[in-house]
Amino acid sequence: MMSATRIIAVRHGETDWNVAKRIQGQMDIALNAHGQWQAQRVGAALRDDSIDAIYSSDLVRALATAQAIAQHTQAQGLAAVRTHTGLRERGFGLFEGHTYSAIEEQWPEQSRRWKHRDPEFAPAGGESPLQLMQRVRQTVNQIAEQHAGQQIVLVAHGGVLDMLYRLATQQSVNAARTWELNNTAINRLLWTPETLTLVGWADVRHLDAATLDENAV
Repeated sequence: MMSATRIIAVRHGETDWNVAKRIQGQMDIALNAHGQWQAQRVGAALRDDSIDAIYSSDLVRALATAQAIAQHTQAQGLAAVRTHTGLRERGFGLFEGHTYSAIEEQWPEQSRRWKHRDPEFAPAGGESPLQLMQRVRQTVNQIAEQHAGQQIVLVAHGGVLDMLYRLATQQSVNAARTWELNNTAINRLLWTPETLTLVGWADVRHLDAATLDENAV
């Protein structure tokens, strides 16, 4: 029987676009000063964890967060952070770069379908929730299978973390979200070839002034 893989999943630190409620999607937006601080804090919080590998989305806001975590775990002889495009945020197509209010004003019907979590709705050039869930499932299976019996860190985005929670709790893509997606919260899961299980979620004790961030993008 294959041993389980312990997963620490972390959303990237804050960006100015998070603050402005502007859709980032797969646009490459850097961390702001507070996000850089958050990245250092989560890295320090994981210093004493036995970490065997760190994987990150290749988008700079996630990669910078992962690199901060790696800085605090260098004593364990970790190799460089490994990037994986499967950990990228959901593609939001024509929504990217626009604020929530602008999307509602310019594309009211598409905005309605998005807000109602239509499983098959994808903005032009983007991904649907069902497509995102399938990508996240395939990515976590592919990565975790390589690290049976080990503990790994996955640094990704709100949409990816949302799907990990849904997969671990067997909730559909259009179930109302009742869980938090805080920037740099520590989220723990257990993977086996048969299932993904939730161990702990939204631990923000390492942040002095954590605030609930409902935005998944």
